[in-house]
Order: sequence, then structure tokens, then C-alpha cells
Amino acid sequence: MKIKEQQPFFFQAGKRAVLLLHGFTGSSSDVRMLGRFLEKKGYTCFAPHYRGHGVPPEQLIETGPKDWWEDVVKAYETLKEKGYDEIAVAGLSLGGVLSLKLAMNFPLKGVITMCSPMTMKTTDIMFKGVIKYAKEYKKYEGKTEQQISEEVEAIRQKGMPSLPDLQQFVQNVRNELDLVYAPILVIQSRNDEIIDPKSAHIIYENVESLNKKLIWFEESGHVITLDKEKNQLHEVIFEFLESLDWED
Repeated sequence: MKIKEQQPFFFQAGKRAVLLLHGFTGSSSDVRMLGRFLEKKGYTCFAPHYRGHGVPPEQLIETGPKDWWEDVVKAYETLKEKGYDEIAVAGLSLGGVLSLKLAMNFPLKGVITMCSPMTMKTTDIMFKGVIKYAKEYKKYEGKTEQQISEEVEAIRQKGMPSLPDLQQFVQNVRNELDLVYAPILVIQSRNDEIIDPKSAHIIYENVESLNKKLIWFEESGHVITLDKEKNQLHEVIFEFLESLDWED
């Protein structure tokens, strides 16, 4: 059975553009509902995929943060090429880390991080997340239990060599948070089961942004964009975007 792979999306609405960045092992589906909500409010939304994401896990383990960062820069440049001069960025988990790095290197109207780590777990624990993604993807493909077991074991044997690079990438962004000057909204779930919620304080306290806000959600888990408080999340993000100094 051939499954339909998740695709990036580009919802064109007004002149204001928002780059939406998904998490590690995630895809544009992480931020699609947020994108549709913002589109209805007049914001153009672009959610790219990083290399190795939204595709078979065999491709994921061959990629790393250098590739993903290049993909984010390319997405930013795509918006510029299409005539969007005013861009904000919102990222979930790793997408938030990439959003912070984007703010250090390019002009942005504003930055939104959602449940974004400033410390990474051991590579063993991170690799468990990769294995979980592999199992879910293959189940979604309709493969038999035996096929899944064999193919996941092959991935386990190969490993993902770039995981130490991912740890270092997050640490490097953390070390340079004082290079972030754009207005920022830091969003964090209290019940985050994946990252240390203290990461939100680290981001908030170390960026140089004069306009900064930290908001906690009490009943959501790590993938806050798909959790029970997603409607409140949409409104909080919209309110922040509306407060920015757009030219139009």
C-alpha cells in the first residue's frame, strides 16, 4: 500500500507572512491547523519540510541539523522571492530552535517558540524518538508486523550519526540567545513530556528583545499545536502577531 506522504503547505492570504516550522521527526501536519487559522485572519503561511521529514525514516537518519537549517533558510528566501518583505516565524519544538537561529541571522517581524528545547536529552533517548517515528510511519504504510519489525531493526542497527550534531546545534543556539532582538513570544506547556519546560525560562531570560512575553499552557503536552488547548494557542499567537510593527 502506497501512502500519501505529508506535503509542505503554502497558504497565500495577505502581505504579512508567517513561516511555520515543525518539530524533529514531525511534519507540516504539526502546524497545519495553526496555518489554516492564520490564513483566515489574513496571514500568508508557509510550512516547509526539512530534509528527511514527512518521508520514510530511512531517509531521516541520513540527514542532520545542517540540512534542516539550510532548508529553513531556503524557505525564508522563498518567501522573499515571492514578494513577502515582512516575515514572522513560529516554530514547534526543534522548529522553535531553528526560529531563534533565523532571528539571529535575518530580519524578522517577530519570533514565536512553542515547547522548544534549550537542553537535549542523551542521544540514546533521542534515538528512541526516531524508532517510534519509524514504527508509526511503517504502520501507516500498512506493513505487516514482521515487515515493521525487520525494517525498524535495520534502522536500529544503522543508527542516526547526526544526533550528537543536533545536541551541539541546540547548545550553540542557546549560547547565542543574546543575538535575538526581534519581538518574541515564548510558549510552553506545563505538562511537556518531551523537553524540560525550564527551557522556556532560558529563552525568555537570555534574548535581548525589548518586546518579549512568556505564556504557559496548563493542560497541554509537547505537541501543543494539536493538543486540547490549541484554540487558545491560536488566539494567543494571533494577538501577538497583531501587536507587531507591520508596515501595511
